[in-house]
Amino acid sequence: MRRGIALEKIEKEIEKLAPNEQLKLVEKLIHRLRQIEITARRELDWSKLYGLGKGLWKGEDAQEYVNRLREDRV
Repeated sequence: MRRGIALEKIEKEIEKLAPNEQLKLVEKLIHRLRQIEITARRELDWSKLYGLGKGLWKGEDAQEYVNRLREDRV
């Protein structure tokens, strides 16, 4: 079944619902979409960060770098 036809059938069924039932359906859809959006935001692709700092500390001793950062905080 094509999506357009399926959507039309769903719309016709929704029209048969009472206004309060339609409102409940809308609320459920909104809740569902918000959950999907929240989940999508949580899914980060950490592989995209790989190599971003490459070369930033080239030739620098790690301990000296940390010490300098600590001094800057004071």
